[in-house]
Amino acid sequence: MYLPDITSHSNSHFQFPLKWVGMEKIALPIKLELAGLNVALNAFADVFVSLDSNAKGIHMSRLYLMLNQMLAQQTLTQHRLAECMNHMLASQQGLSQGAKLVLHFDLPLLKPALLSDNAGYNAYPVVLTITQQAHLTVKLNVTIAYSSTCPCSAALSRQLLSEAVDTHFKEDSIHKHALLGWLASEEGSIATPHSQRSYAYIDATFESEQLPDLSHFIQTCEHAIGTPVQTAVKREDEQAFAALNAENLLFCEDAARRLKACLEAMNGLADYQFKIEHQESLHAHNAVVYEAK
Repeated sequence: MYLPDITSHSNSHFQFPLKWVGMEKIALPIKLELAGLNVALNAFADVFVSLDSNAKGIHMSRLYLMLNQMLAQQTLTQHRLAECMNHMLASQQGLSQGAKLVLHFDLPLLKPALLSDNAGYNAYPVVLTITQQAHLTVKLNVTIAYSSTCPCSAALSRQLLSEAVDTHFKEDSIHKHALLGWLASEEGSIATPHSQRSYAYIDATFESEQLPDLSHFIQTCEHAIGTPVQTAVKREDEQAFAALNAENLLFCEDAARRLKACLEAMNGLADYQFKIEHQESLHAHNAVVYEAK
């Protein structure tokens, strides 16, 4: 039985090419190799091709079927992605010169505790954008959460503690055990600097067509900032985390400069931009930095 297909009919009224035409938020289970294991991920895919002819529309169903046939339940590799992009273009039979695939998923990484033998998973929101035009390009968008303790607040807290010691201990000479006992008591808890959960939103474009090592990229950025959020913690881990924050007092400008230095030193990056966001606990507004290569 003949079924009409008006997709390839000429659009006689408005003969303009269109940049990207396709579908968004297609459920797509995929696999990714992490630490030598194939990890199953629930992803959502956006798939597009350019419309470079005067045809009325693209062949959307072909894109949908191809996505499921080539990527669903499959391990994400450079070869498989490149093959998928080429098939996407071929499926349009001359209508398109460019293809784009956007994959959204949470990347689970196992994070050891700072001191104890415990560990837990952090989920990192990741967006991978693969574009095929003159050549294939790979872009990574990732969100990294960390802790930031305000340097100004820390200095003000130290000042209050110093004044309290001067008020409490009247003699010029202070007995060591008396001072230690007072500091360990509730009376010695004079002030605490304010800290907040903070975020680095990073966009990175890679020089190579190869898929980046996502785990290594994230861990390198976390190490540069210095205070990544933790997973499983015992008291010794929480204390170590407090010490880590004290060693890495961060204005949003400090975190931005650390991250910029990290990205500038990273091999294989063609371009980057990022936003640093400190969700203030002192204010009802956020402190932010935008930076680009």
